[in-house]
Amino acid sequence: MIKRWFSHPLEYLLTITLVRCFQLLPRDTALHFGDLLGRFTFRFLRFRREVVLENLRVTFPEKSESERLVIAANTYRNLAMSLVEYARLPVTSMEEMTETIEIEGREVLDRALAGAKGAVLVTGHFGSWELMGAYLTGLGYPVSFLVGEQKNKAVDDLMNQLRRTKGIGIIKMGATLRRVIEALKKNQFVAMLSDQDAGSHGVFVDFLARRASTPFGPASFALRTGAALVTGFILRQDLSQHRVILEEVIVPSPSGDRNRDLTSLTQAYTGVLEKYVRERPDHWLWLHRRWKTRPPLQSSY
Repeated sequence: MIKRWFSHPLEYLLTITLVRCFQLLPRDTALHFGDLLGRFTFRFLRFRREVVLENLRVTFPEKSESERLVIAANTYRNLAMSLVEYARLPVTSMEEMTETIEIEGREVLDRALAGAKGAVLVTGHFGSWELMGAYLTGLGYPVSFLVGEQKNKAVDDLMNQLRRTKGIGIIKMGATLRRVIEALKKNQFVAMLSDQDAGSHGVFVDFLARRASTPFGPASFALRTGAALVTGFILRQDLSQHRVILEEVIVPSPSGDRNRDLTSLTQAYTGVLEKYVRERPDHWLWLHRRWKTRPPLQSSY
């Protein structure tokens, strides 16, 4: 507890200082700074570097170590630049986003809301996902993020305030069921990140050639409410240019076997994420111990 009294204020001070600096700098200058910060973190700070490289070795055994090092380094660069774009949301106009982001599959969003039951937008820690949410909201789509709570409340409030400046709704994990259903009944999009280890509370599906405990919340809400299920990903084209791609996921009719339905649908949207991770591996958050939880009776990869 005493440690938090000292570390949390310092953590917030550092965070707010960086956020304000990124907001004051011209966009491309800030992104170049983020690029350098990512390179520095990978090369010198080495934060979770071995986790990243081990994940890449198991996932891409056909690649050389030098190829995996390039992917790893670019992962840190993309993550840092995406965090810069997140920090700059309050000073990023819709005009700027329109100039720097192209969208593919917008009709998927319109079809999803045509059913008047709302839609679950599934994505992952992939590319500049916060920027994608802000862009979709700017296009006029009502989007709420399902978010976890950071241990540092001041930092948590700051992160959510950055989102709110773009009209993004916030649904805290603690009020998940009621708030999500309310949003879907209002024919809104509820965006969920569904690509981290879910421990004993997830379902095991195939992801990058391994069994992975995966959050089934998106599948559960889609099956329970009849809401459409959409996947969305944002790909960096160069320093500041992006492409948003949206794909519809077919929600199966309930078979009567809830566990089978949840697993089938979770596998469907996880498979879409895998496709994009394989296409642009430097966009995904390899820093996470994604396969930490092992399937029953399995003791190794």
